[in-house]
Amino acid sequence: MLRDSRRMNAFLKPNITRGGRIVRAFMTAALLIAGIIAVQHVVWLGVILFIAAAVGIFEVARSWCLLRACGIKTRF
Repeated sequence: MLRDSRRMNAFLKPNITRGGRIVRAFMTAALLIAGIIAVQHVVWLGVILFIAAAVGIFEVARSWCLLRACGIKTRF
């Protein structure tokens, strides 16, 4: 159990800089706005955009990037 906890802590270790957090914050705001607009026309698309925005909020709050944690190189 403790071993799994250490693995998760290593996976969620902060891996982006302040600039990356700012980029993700703007991207999250855009996703939220798009979600508000989309949910009025196509509900399932709005829900997907809201879920993506929730992931973005988590990334900004933790200084963490899901793609980087999975080994994919990102610009910021």
